[in-house]
Parts: sequence; C-alpha cells; structure tokens
Amino acid sequence: MMAVPVFLYHSVSDDPPSWIAPFTVTPRVFREQLGRITDSGLSVVPLRRLVSALHGGPPLPPGSAVLTFDDGFADFYWTVAPVLADLGMPATLYITVGAVHPPGGQPTGSLLPPARMLNWRQVTMLDAVGIEIGGHSQTHAQLDTVHPRQCADEVVGSKRRLEDALGHEATAFAYPHGYSSPALRTKVRQAGWTSATAVGNRFSSNADDPMRISRLMVRDDTPPAVFDDWTAGRGAGVAPAPERLATKGWRTYRRLRAALGSPVGGPELL
Repeated sequence: MMAVPVFLYHSVSDDPPSWIAPFTVTPRVFREQLGRITDSGLSVVPLRRLVSALHGGPPLPPGSAVLTFDDGFADFYWTVAPVLADLGMPATLYITVGAVHPPGGQPTGSLLPPARMLNWRQVTMLDAVGIEIGGHSQTHAQLDTVHPRQCADEVVGSKRRLEDALGHEATAFAYPHGYSSPALRTKVRQAGWTSATAVGNRFSSNADDPMRISRLMVRDDTPPAVFDDWTAGRGAGVAPAPERLATKGWRTYRRLRAALGSPVGGPELL
C-alpha cells in the first residue's frame, strides 16, 4: 500500500498568538521543511489528484505528497503563498468562513480566539492564483457534538458562503479539530463536499477514505528527524485504520460535556 504524506499546517509566523503557537512553524523552518520534501524526492501534488484517485480515478504516481493548511490565518497570504509560488508547489487552504472578514470590516464570528485572519479579498486572490480554497465550517465547532440544525449550517451554510465568495464550486472540507463520526461524514458527503480531511497522524494511501483523509500534523516541536521519516514513508501508520475504542469514548465524553454547556477541545484520538 502506497504511503502518501498529507502535511497539515496551521500558522507560519515568527510571532503567533499564544493559543496557536504550539501549532505554528516559523517561516525559516517552513522553508527548510519544504526543502526536505524536495530533497527526499517527493513531488507535491494538488489534493484534488489524491481525491480523484480515492474516487477511482488515475492513481497517484509514487513519491507524491500533499500540503494542506487549516483555519485561514493572514500569514498564509503574506508568508506562505509567496514561498509556495517560488517553489511551484500547490496547496489546499481550508478556511473557517466565520473568521474571514471583509477588508476593513469584521468577521461574522467564530470560536477561534483572536488572531490575524484572512480577509475575503485575499481569499479570492489566493483562489485566482491557484490555491485550492476549502471549507473548515462556519465557526470551528466540534461538529460531531453540536445540534443537527447547527451542524447543517456549519457544513451546508459554510459551503454556500464560500462558493458565493469564490464564484465557483468548493469541494474540499476539513473537520475542525479533526473530529468526525460516521454520521457526520455522511452529512458532509450529502452536502456536496467530495472530500474531507481529518488528522489521524497517519499517512494517507490509495485505500484511504475520501471523507476521512488522514494527515500528518506539523507542530512547532516536530523534530527534523521525524519530518525526514515522514518524507521517507516512515514513522507513522498508514490509513485507513478502524476507529479505536478510545476515539469513541472521547467522542461520547465530549458530547456529554457539550450537552452540559462546557465543551472540551483537543486533537482527536484515531
């Protein structure tokens, strides 16, 4: 089974807010990591090529990798996009639509703490230069714990808002926090999203679930040796994998806390 590293980034900054700092890499480290990908012999391909393969299309060539970015931080426009353009690397950017704001205006609201986020003009410009723009819900809620009416707005409503802004269809979705469930994955597919990414900290593969694509999360403390292992197809399992009992138990606990009005967060156990 071919192991495909789908790298998950958040912010790329020298001075991130404290809440996202553990999931941030500096611009210097980011360039070094992209260099490590190239030096390993991997070729970065668009996410849509992996998705097409998972839906029965042409298989990915050996040595493929994918770059994804979550949330929609402003540093993607100012820092990440120029580096990707210099290197000719494609990427998918998943935005929390309620955190994006009109130029000079205010966002409609999200659960993300304060940070510099993209504005809609920047989003459309990124789309125009070839960055795939995907959805990451309206508010970044834990979608497998919310009321069905809110879940529909997060999944369906965010798609409509994103497509209205872009002027074309958007098909790629990412689960906030990586949290999903069989029922949620069905809702996402029925809404018209043709792919959805989780976390998993596993390699994707030609047998992965297109509605639960596994990714490798790059953090501020990801050692260079671990990153090199990932580029060599080592150091992590390969999706798909059955949902673990711990994941189901954690979901039940989070749903109970949400019902009591005190939701919890954290990376999903897969």
